[in-house]
Amino acid sequence: MVFAVVILSSLSGFFVLDSYPAPSSVCGYPLLFHSCELVAGSGHTLNVEQRTALQTSLVILKKNYKFHRVLFWGKILGLKEDYFIAQGRGEDELEDKKNLYSFNCMDWFLLPLATDSMIEQVSKAAKGRFIGDPSHVYEHLEIHKQGEGDKAEEEGIVTKVKEENRLAVTVHQIDEEASVVPRGAFVKNPHGLVQMNRTFGGLSQSEAGKLDSFFHFCKPKNLNKKSILEMGELNPAIDFLDVLSDDIPKGSWSLQFECASRACVLRSLLWLGLTFYHVPMTPQHGYIYIGDGTKNLDLPFML
Repeated sequence: MVFAVVILSSLSGFFVLDSYPAPSSVCGYPLLFHSCELVAGSGHTLNVEQRTALQTSLVILKKNYKFHRVLFWGKILGLKEDYFIAQGRGEDELEDKKNLYSFNCMDWFLLPLATDSMIEQVSKAAKGRFIGDPSHVYEHLEIHKQGEGDKAEEEGIVTKVKEENRLAVTVHQIDEEASVVPRGAFVKNPHGLVQMNRTFGGLSQSEAGKLDSFFHFCKPKNLNKKSILEMGELNPAIDFLDVLSDDIPKGSWSLQFECASRACVLRSLLWLGLTFYHVPMTPQHGYIYIGDGTKNLDLPFML
């Protein structure tokens, strides 16, 4: 069976297309053209040359790395060059993820995994826009005083971070805080593996208009905080992720119907540029991020 790839995205840097059964004979990559049109309302998209290159390179990437699926995640804008991001997924859609970047949509390089120590270093040293050079080094100097009074001595600690590591951390954080899937699009099987729901036929028009119908596609953080009564109303096979309506601050998502009310479009106000779409009553959904890779820290003061 052939499946289409439609990654979730948020027109600010990454465009992820999720898979669903498709009549196409080339892994559904032609749907990339259709998906780009549905999320183009934010003013960001890919040109014809980039889409054409992706159609070929993502198929080769899937074969070379032996991924179950390869999704186009999006684009992070740099001052010199832009980073195109692809995401490969294994048997477990939630756990088996690897991210890759490219400058020309043809040659791909594997990003390192974002560790806790890497995230801490990036938060200290990396400031401002991306340069577009993975070997660029950000530096941050911290001054620590040792001793007291006149005997106090100052010691400088320099934190250095490569832009490649910053890119890995940024993609990881956007996935953790802004990746979106409709309720029922993925299921957790008895072995604990998260996989695509082949029977998912899409949300109804009324369901698509509610934030409760959409989940974060990452490890749940708020699920265990629910009461026993609330947990009793959930279906553990599909309700194993955090709901967008529980996000703090409230109002961090914009939900609209576009394309003559044919598509439901969600935009993140926390990661400006991330756009998700879903066509009600069909399995078509996805998100893309096309942006500068910076978080909107002013959001709480804007609401």
